[in-house]
Amino acid sequence: MTLLQLLPQYHTRVWGGQRLKPAQPPVGEAWIVYEQNRIAAGPFAGRTLAEVAEAQGQALLGANAVARTGRRFPLLIKLLDCADWLSIQVHPNDEQAVQLEGPGHFGKTEAWHILEAEAGAQLIAGVRPGVSAEALAQAIRTGALLEVVAYHRVRAGDTVFMPAGTLHALGPGLFLYEVQQTSDITYRVFDWNRPADAGRALHLEQSVLVADPDARGQLQHLPPLAANDRRLLVICQYFRLELLVAETEALALDTRGESFHALTVIEGAAEVAAGSERLKLGRFESVVVPAGIGAYRLEPRGAFRVLNASVPSSA
Repeated sequence: MTLLQLLPQYHTRVWGGQRLKPAQPPVGEAWIVYEQNRIAAGPFAGRTLAEVAEAQGQALLGANAVARTGRRFPLLIKLLDCADWLSIQVHPNDEQAVQLEGPGHFGKTEAWHILEAEAGAQLIAGVRPGVSAEALAQAIRTGALLEVVAYHRVRAGDTVFMPAGTLHALGPGLFLYEVQQTSDITYRVFDWNRPADAGRALHLEQSVLVADPDARGQLQHLPPLAANDRRLLVICQYFRLELLVAETEALALDTRGESFHALTVIEGAAEVAAGSERLKLGRFESVVVPAGIGAYRLEPRGAFRVLNASVPSSA
């Protein structure tokens, strides 16, 4: 196996900004690690990550991922630039996804790591304590959702874990990294009175079925890190997200054959050294380190901050 640098896919959104790619209509999302991303260079150049995963299996994905999703690449990683409110939405869990959308679909549990936040920026995660399932269903159906949702102020460095079933929305002034299951099932509950005929229909009955009044986003503030450090941000049954920080010393990493490592530089620049192969990554560039590579090094080119997403053991 070889290091797999990916070409991002850009998606226009009505709420998008100009940080990812100056454009009109605005770009709201860059899908940076996704099964339909194409490989930038090397022996697999031009092929999709899904095609390489199907061909290479556990050598690319690792034992943990194969045990969970077979030869399907299990994660979707995005950068989001929010100039306006996203819709208030909710995602199903695995069982609900199959029931509502059919075989082969996965649920969508996700996590956000805030990269930039304007003063006073906020998001919605869950509903207020004491809201019953009946009251939530009524609020969804009658358009009274803003009366029951919970708002949270966030700042750069915060991480929010968002289990399936949690009502949520990102607010203006946020720029963030998102890791999630390989699913794009979104049930839109409230869209700030935008026209539904612009491809933004609401999904009220599906939302009633999957919205959990007890599900709330889990917000954590990142404490100061040392010059060469690593910090586990989130771990759940679907993904593990770690922050890697270095200024002068290389970090030694090892897939152990358990899972690929999906690396995204969020500050500075780094060089990945795996055997005789070396790959330089700039800000917001991503690479998938196949599970079969094993031990490798992440070397700073100046200081860097890198997010590493992988699949944990199901045991």
